[in-house]
Amino acid sequence: MSEPASTLIQASAVASEGRALLFEGEPGVGKSSLARALIDRGARLIGDDGVLLKRIGDQLIALPPPNIAGLVEVRGVGLLEFPTANGAPVSLILTLGEDDTRLPETLENRPILGTSVPVLPFAPGRVAPALRAELALAKHGLAVSYKPET
Repeated sequence: MSEPASTLIQASAVASEGRALLFEGEPGVGKSSLARALIDRGARLIGDDGVLLKRIGDQLIALPPPNIAGLVEVRGVGLLEFPTANGAPVSLILTLGEDDTRLPETLENRPILGTSVPVLPFAPGRVAPALRAELALAKHGLAVSYKPET
């Protein structure tokens, strides 16, 4: 039996410098807040609380999800619309929660649709979570070669 070509996951994602950064975690942990903070720093929304993943060649591409593309939940305010990226290669997954590793040396890799993506535990509630997420992407993210259609 062959692997599916795409899958919809419950996560949030932004595109930063041509690479997708995914955030996963329990409801209320800060996925949407981190996405909005990164958007304020120049990232583009891919999806909030839903991301379509598709394998293209040897890369896993994060795409806006059907039906909720461009929408971000702002707790206590409602759904707001943001411009979205057309898609970007998944470079790193941040697992949001209470715990992280102070000085991670090596990261676990997660197989998704026949690819392998590094996963980093990440506590967003600490100082400068958006900057720390950008630095994590720079240090631990996969290099990419895919260019989405404009």
